[in-house]
Amino acid sequence: MKINKTVKYRIYPNNEQIILFQKTFGCTRFLYNKMLEDKIKTYKEHKILLYKTPAEYKKDFPFLKEVDSLALANVQLNLNKAYKSFFTKKSRFPKFKSKKKEINSYTTNNQKGSIEILNKCIKLPKVKHVKAKIHREIPKEAIIKTATIIKTKTNKYYCSITYELEESRTKITPDKTKSIGLDYSSGHFYIDSNGTSVDYPRFYRKEEKKLQKLQRQLSRKQKNSKNWLKASLKVAKLHEKVRNQRLDFLHKLSKELADTYDIVCVENINLRNISRCLKLGKSTHDNGFGLFRNLLEYKLNDRGKYFVKIDKWYPSSKTCSVCGYKNTGLKLRDRTWVCDSCKTIHERDYNAAVNIQKEGLRILGL
Repeated sequence: MKINKTVKYRIYPNNEQIILFQKTFGCTRFLYNKMLEDKIKTYKEHKILLYKTPAEYKKDFPFLKEVDSLALANVQLNLNKAYKSFFTKKSRFPKFKSKKKEINSYTTNNQKGSIEILNKCIKLPKVKHVKAKIHREIPKEAIIKTATIIKTKTNKYYCSITYELEESRTKITPDKTKSIGLDYSSGHFYIDSNGTSVDYPRFYRKEEKKLQKLQRQLSRKQKNSKNWLKASLKVAKLHEKVRNQRLDFLHKLSKELADTYDIVCVENINLRNISRCLKLGKSTHDNGFGLFRNLLEYKLNDRGKYFVKIDKWYPSSKTCSVCGYKNTGLKLRDRTWVCDSCKTIHERDYNAAVNIQKEGLRILGL
């Protein structure tokens, strides 16, 4: 089975390469907006969909010839995909791209070895060899498909390489003794079916006062002045620090679980609704539990193990994990409750985690 994988490298372009990157970011953004504008105009006037290639725009805008042609070709593909998603009611109508967007990026394709991972650099079309930190090697049998160049708000450059690999993923024989259920907890991070509560370090909360101070300083500066740009960079760097801390924590925790257990069962709760309805917006967005589920899922799948999502309407908190009695009168404020049938005293989150584990094993037929 052929699968696609992506690895992200930090790159260190020189001044000439930075200028070329900036030109490519600008040209791809300009072409996207121009093609979208022409499509809208043509449809309004003639009620037909316009299909023009980037080559046709190069006649009127010669500066497009200075950048990678494959990056421009991907603009057309992305716009057509956005249109298709809109007409099939999978997404909203495409929007114009803004120059003020925090992250700039473009994607190019590998043709006859135009993209190559070397010892201390990456070969890219037009840009040639860019110095890079090669922290992870790509298998020799892999076929490089695309490279996406990304510039962050803090002026750091990254290159995401997508490659195709022939891999046979065989599922291991599940061992229910190596299974665990996780119940999301706003106060902690999650409670597992072993009774262990894992706390989230609250990286954003720790930096919140410093962030407020920097944002106040930024608000006093004249927009787009040199001092405003310096203050804006400080805010962006602090946000980036918090994001990197969170991602590092989630990666390490998900790897530990994926290495330890064969089966991990998680409730498929709607975190967006929780952040809106229960006034827990900061805490819910800060802990990144949704990202944690995604990381855990792909790590388990890579190991041939099992990630089971339990339906969000499954009454994991209301069901007694001992006898199966359902406490329909349980309120959200009730953190402990006594089963009317077997008189067992339940701690709400631990009981839910046990039920999630049992339901996951039932779904797998164990």
